[in-house]
Amino acid sequence: MNIFNRYPVLIAEIDNNLSEFVKQEGISYIDAAKFVIDEAKDCGITAVEFSSFESSSFDFSIEEYRKLAQYCKDTGMIFLMSLSDFQSVDLLDEFMNMFKIESSDLTNIPFIKYVASKNKPILLSTGGSTIREIKEAVSTIEEVSTVDIAIFHCVLSFPTAYEDANLLMIKDLSENFSDYEIGYSDHTVPDENMAVLTTAYNYGATILEKHFTIDKSLPGSSEHAMDCDDVIRFNWNVNFLSKINGMKNKQPLICESSSRKEMRRSIVAFRDIKKDEKIDNDDLTFKSPGTGIYPSEIDNVVGKIAKENIKKGTLIDFNMLK
Repeated sequence: MNIFNRYPVLIAEIDNNLSEFVKQEGISYIDAAKFVIDEAKDCGITAVEFSSFESSSFDFSIEEYRKLAQYCKDTGMIFLMSLSDFQSVDLLDEFMNMFKIESSDLTNIPFIKYVASKNKPILLSTGGSTIREIKEAVSTIEEVSTVDIAIFHCVLSFPTAYEDANLLMIKDLSENFSDYEIGYSDHTVPDENMAVLTTAYNYGATILEKHFTIDKSLPGSSEHAMDCDDVIRFNWNVNFLSKINGMKNKQPLICESSSRKEMRRSIVAFRDIKKDEKIDNDDLTFKSPGTGIYPSEIDNVVGKIAKENIKKGTLIDFNMLK
């Protein structure tokens, strides 16, 4: 299962400082939102998420959200919103490719069932929940739909202290929900090397979500929001991990071919062995390079008769034996 048909996916939750940016730049809310979308795309973000907790408290009109969704589509970004009432689901369904269910609604079974009835992929956040509660939410979705589900590890603490991040829970989710894609919603303060988000990815979270701001100094910017520099650093980490991770199956590598021959051991004559002598263990030793008979085949050498004189230090070859 891969909801976005790529990984990793980085989702930028548009920070709650748009109003301050509007004041600073003297532009409209929708122009400010478009600017942030452009900035997010330019630094390597896949999707942007706007939050609207109640249909009665939309920051934008439905028509403006429609325009933002289209703007994201035109620029190659994915438009997301986290919704928590039935009316907002109906209003925004026409231009939503998937739905986000917040941690606060994980036990809101009627709402989950209604969202699932729309038959679109679901991003399920699990902050403050138990495995049993998550399984109940997943079962609810599966009762009414066959949509893809991504399950997000999340900690409901803002900002989350590093010692509370508990990234190993990502592995626990992977084990308990092996048929589903696993994500991580990060509320820690961005560290210098973006180690938290990078570790989450390395532990198996293929969809990563974090608050995003274009300027951390803007009033209203969340302490745990990342900026473009953080995103660029994270993407560098991911590319580096991809490079060093390589393939899973253990096997000799091309870069090891010469060293493999030079450094491995071969069966070597420990003393001068005369023609027609029977070879004993004491006649042999093991030395590099590994271009002769491997020590693992010593039982096929001991007891054989030398067909020729073999000088001390010579790599034994089966052609020398009878």
